[in-house]
Amino acid sequence: MAAADWDAVRASLGRDPTAAFEVAVRDPSGAPVVLRNAPLTDDGVPMPTRYWLCDPTLTRRVARLEAAGGVRAAEAAVDPTALAAAHDVYAAERDAALPDGWDGPRPHGGVGGTRRGVKCLHAHYAWHLAGGNDPVGAWVAHQLA
Repeated sequence: MAAADWDAVRASLGRDPTAAFEVAVRDPSGAPVVLRNAPLTDDGVPMPTRYWLCDPTLTRRVARLEAAGGVRAAEAAVDPTALAAAHDVYAAERDAALPDGWDGPRPHGGVGGTRRGVKCLHAHYAWHLAGGNDPVGAWVAHQLA
């Protein structure tokens, strides 16, 4: 991983990252927008959030959407069957990245660590930006457009 990416993510989080990551999406200047996290932190703690929105401007915009009731609105707007399928695909991708033979604690749930419904618009939007077929992420993108 490039030192510039590590520094940018540290600045975005306000702390050192606790898990390995790769940049899944960059802005036109090359700055990280979305991270693809390892399924475990450096000390083996499960990391349910595979895709992490780290662009400060987008993070603030999504936070404003959440504060305005966006989680409930998104949950009401999307097809629950499509949302459940998205959680299953997300969890399968994350779990496939666990080390071979891992027998310790495992991440749980789907997008944002939840098994059903919507917990965090940031996580859904991050996965959508990284190419995931996420109906909530698509809803967020439409709201931000």
